[in-house]
Amino acid sequence: MKIATFNINGIKARLPRLVEWLEQTQPDVACLQELKSSDDTMPTQEIEAAGYGFLYHGQKGFNGVAILARGANPVEVQRGLAGEEADDQSRYLEADVHGIRVASIYLPNGNPQPGPKFDYKLRWMARLRERAKALLAAEMPTILAGDYNVIPHDDDVWDPRAMATDALMQPESRDAWFRLLGDGWTDALRSRHPAGHVWTYWDYQAGAWQRDHGFRIDHLLLSPALADRLVDAGVDKDHRGREKASDHAPTWVRLS
Repeated sequence: MKIATFNINGIKARLPRLVEWLEQTQPDVACLQELKSSDDTMPTQEIEAAGYGFLYHGQKGFNGVAILARGANPVEVQRGLAGEEADDQSRYLEADVHGIRVASIYLPNGNPQPGPKFDYKLRWMARLRERAKALLAAEMPTILAGDYNVIPHDDDVWDPRAMATDALMQPESRDAWFRLLGDGWTDALRSRHPAGHVWTYWDYQAGAWQRDHGFRIDHLLLSPALADRLVDAGVDKDHRGREKASDHAPTWVRLS
């Protein structure tokens, strides 16, 4: 089974690239983020024509997450996280797919920091951790996949100094990340590439793609039951270099 996460950076703007990737790589499950589309304008017909069931939690112009399943319809379990009633941002979607629990996550960026956006990021991470604890306690095979907007290690970025003041690399962001992992989750890509220097994002600015100035913020976290089934993990880097591509590359795991 192949499960992928892909920040598509506008599902309607990148639809040809998304369908191309689905047809060429055929993931069994694909978690998408940053759809930037309301529910009533989602390209449902095109996704279904590619052979995928399509579950989404949209928001006009911003955010938005989805779960796609090849030859099946994801069964929704939860949308949004508990703990903050006023939070109406579309950043979390959870479903049962092919016998496992899957969550698609678009964690807040948090910039500029310090400030209210960074405070929201940290609160959101605490809320995610509470939901993740409940999933671990249920002992169900689970994957938490998405754009976490956290650079965990210095070797997860082309130059740590370039991002030193960014919310993605602050000690508080990293601390929240490692607290989450410490509860029992496995960072799939890191476990397969422990030396780091594997990027999932390259900015559109300053020739970042051409100079390979990237970093790793798209992660797939595995519960113990799925960590035992991990065969491989990687990044479909070449898709970042295609015409009108997202600034993220699809990131994936393969399970036995």
